[in-house]
Amino acid sequence: MKSSGELKLEAKQMLQGRWKDAVLMNLIPTVIGIAIAAIILIPLIAIIGGVAIFSPDTLDTVSNGINSNGDVSWTAQIGNQGGGILSGLLTTIFVSGMSWTFLDIYRGKRVDIHPLSDVFRAFKSPFLVGVVCIYLLSTIFIGLWSLLFLIPGIIKSYSYAQANFIYYDILEGTGQKPGYLECITASRRLMNGYKGQLFWLDLSFIGWHILAVLTCGIGYLWLNPYIYATKAAFYNNLPNEAETF
Repeated sequence: MKSSGELKLEAKQMLQGRWKDAVLMNLIPTVIGIAIAAIILIPLIAIIGGVAIFSPDTLDTVSNGINSNGDVSWTAQIGNQGGGILSGLLTTIFVSGMSWTFLDIYRGKRVDIHPLSDVFRAFKSPFLVGVVCIYLLSTIFIGLWSLLFLIPGIIKSYSYAQANFIYYDILEGTGQKPGYLECITASRRLMNGYKGQLFWLDLSFIGWHILAVLTCGIGYLWLNPYIYATKAAFYNNLPNEAETF
């Protein structure tokens, strides 16, 4: 396996001459995410505002997260969890499509990025069902492991990190839809001995994350493609891929 520096260098080489299209590809889900957030938050703010106007006591109760029966707290928790799962799912679908594009570029299967189509690759059949099922199954497994302690959940998240790449490879290579649990299991085996390296690879981007935050998030338009390209290079450099599948 190559070092983090070597993988990042390969990512930069992939992005050379393609930065504009890569940023545009990343911009599309960003704009969609903002629009969805606005659609959800504006009515919610209006409802909360109405509650504040007509019942200050109720507003205090909502802000505390409970009412006399505990209903508000329960509803808020369910809403937060549901919103988090939906947000994570949408992010995973978009990221999968972009990551597959960089994987194809890395392997020399294509030269150009087509932002308007590549960003929606994972929304197309039969990829969508696979990405959704793998995400939901992984989320359940990671959640169960996290019940034991936080660390096992984090470790398992790295174990399952390559499942969508594996699903894509099998489907593209054979034309057959692989089993979702099969992809998760293959990822776990593929990452045996490499979870720590992927963890350190993630840590190596901390400085860039700080700079992106300091730009009010605008820097992520460039940082995210850099990360996705690096992760694609990481996956492709994992040894014995064919044996794992």
